[in-house]
Amino acid sequence: MAIAVTDNQGYGQLVSDIGTLLSDARKQLAVAVNNVLVETYWHIGKHIVEYEQNGNERAEYGSGLLNRLSRDLTERYGRGFSKSNILYMRKFYMVFPKSETVSHLLSWSHYFEILKLDDPLEISFYVRECENAHWSVRELKRQRDSMLSATSCSSAATSYTCPRGNNWKASFLVCCNR
Repeated sequence: MAIAVTDNQGYGQLVSDIGTLLSDARKQLAVAVNNVLVETYWHIGKHIVEYEQNGNERAEYGSGLLNRLSRDLTERYGRGFSKSNILYMRKFYMVFPKSETVSHLLSWSHYFEILKLDDPLEISFYVRECENAHWSVRELKRQRDSMLSATSCSSAATSYTCPRGNNWKASFLVCCNR
């Protein structure tokens, strides 16, 4: 005699347990993909900077490299290689030249928004806040646009390690509650 599967009391729990496994796996997959993407974009930025500099201290500008690279990568690999995105990959490496300083808690979308800033102290502030408060990209934009670092913090001299790995004294925006 066959038991009607949907009448079994444990069936609902089975579906729920499988759903939980699938949901957890999808979250882990998204984190892994984002980590690989961030690492890959850092390496792309490194390759671009090293190619531009060609062993020199500084790069020559105006060569049209980024336009050509954007066109060729898009042609070969599809979307994601606009000149703007390539510029941010390049800046990503320049702001974080040591891969160990890149947070694996942030997605490329986080870094893309943070790299719109120019001040290394602000960049560091928003990276740290995203890590500590687990901000989504939407929350990061909201906080950045409301100038959280300037409005909710006071200025204080502090020893600070910048993303470039240099120790230096700076007047930095330190949150009042820290």
